Amino acid sequence: MSVEVDLLLQEAKESIEAAQNYRSELQQRLNGLNQARKQVRGSSGQARETLRRHFTELQAAAGRLLTERLNALLAEVDTIEADSVKPLDDCQSLIEHGVGQADELLREGEAALRCGLGEKEDKLGSFTKKAMHIQLDSLPEVPALVDVPCVSAQLDDSVLGLLRERVSRHGSVSSHPPAQIDELQERPGSILVRWCKVDEDFAVADYRLQYRRSGSGGSQYEDAYIGRDCEFLVLHLDPHTDYLFRVCARGEGRTEWSPWSIPQTGYTTLTPHEWCPGTEGYILSSRRNIALRNDSSQSRCPALYSNAPTYFCGQTLTFKITAAGPTDRRDSLGVCVDSKGAESLQRDQAVCISTNGAVFVNGKEMTNQLPAVTVGSAVTFDMEVVNLFPISNNNTPSEGGHFKLRVTIGSGNREVVFDWLVDQAVDCLYFGCSFVGCGWKVLVF
Repeated sequence: MSVEVDLLLQEAKESIEAAQNYRSELQQRLNGLNQARKQVRGSSGQARETLRRHFTELQAAAGRLLTERLNALLAEVDTIEADSVKPLDDCQSLIEHGVGQADELLREGEAALRCGLGEKEDKLGSFTKKAMHIQLDSLPEVPALVDVPCVSAQLDDSVLGLLRERVSRHGSVSSHPPAQIDELQERPGSILVRWCKVDEDFAVADYRLQYRRSGSGGSQYEDAYIGRDCEFLVLHLDPHTDYLFRVCARGEGRTEWSPWSIPQTGYTTLTPHEWCPGTEGYILSSRRNIALRNDSSQSRCPALYSNAPTYFCGQTLTFKITAAGPTDRRDSLGVCVDSKGAESLQRDQAVCISTNGAVFVNGKEMTNQLPAVTVGSAVTFDMEVVNLFPISNNNTPSEGGHFKLRVTIGSGNREVVFDWLVDQAVDCLYFGCSFVGCGWKVLVF
């Protein structure tokens, strides 16, 4: 009987635990539903506010434009009227002056006819001279109606139709943006952002990626990338700091951008790559991720190393050449176990590529060669651990043997893959560069 009771107790405990887990799962789903509802209602409210604000501003702007155009047309009418009426006013003044002279001459002629015989000869003589002076046969010309302006207004009734057509297609409402953030991958001092198109009917011409610090009210989104690619490495980020990322798209033949994707939060825990300051022959940028070879000595090829061993296997290390100087076979860009060598990285416990494209492993040149390094070149190093235990030269386990790393070096559209034997187990490596000639400028990330 006690065994049965124990079984029942065990089943009861299991049922209670299952019920608790079930309730917990349901509660999580309720929270998810609440967040979804909040997103729908919140985004709908924002969309309404955006539409109202935009169309209110559009109405005000359209009203201003129409008022400005009306005032300009009325000003044209005023100008034409003023310019046309002035000669008519001048002609009227001339005619009225002639009418006044004629009235005065008539009065004098009638007075001369009424006067006595003794005065009549003098008055008639004076009247005749005055009449000849006025030139009664000279009349001012009055323009015909066809020769003076008849002002009218021409209005294109099709404007309303065109406006109605454009307004009917202006703006749109969508329930989902055409692109969404797909992956945020931490890199040293940076984050690799990948996105994808989720609307198959949307023909994308360009994508636009923006980011900002999370949790800072005054922080504004900044453009990080505009182009056709679906991934971008956002540099110069502070470690252990949350950043918000969002993406939108622009359709083929369109000028406006689509709605933004739902912002995604990402951060990096990896310290940014930095060159070691104080190395003779090199000057560094403020963030120490750019190095410039600033003097040259044909007898020396000074090596510049990273400030710390910040490159870990499984990551991609990139050297971006932003300026180039004269090439030399001793030039090198690469990765090494330590930062002890003062000259070129073409030495033991290092792998590198020269500016002529030659690849060196532990100081020995490989037969495979990559394209020459020039301005705009991006040289990448990828490494993975092949074994964690020491092996001998014939690949058998050995106490005093080597550790094997598989290295992939890429440059241009080509890459070489090989196994690198190191003397000790390493989980982090230094990177470095060396140039004989001045003018070389390298960004590392």
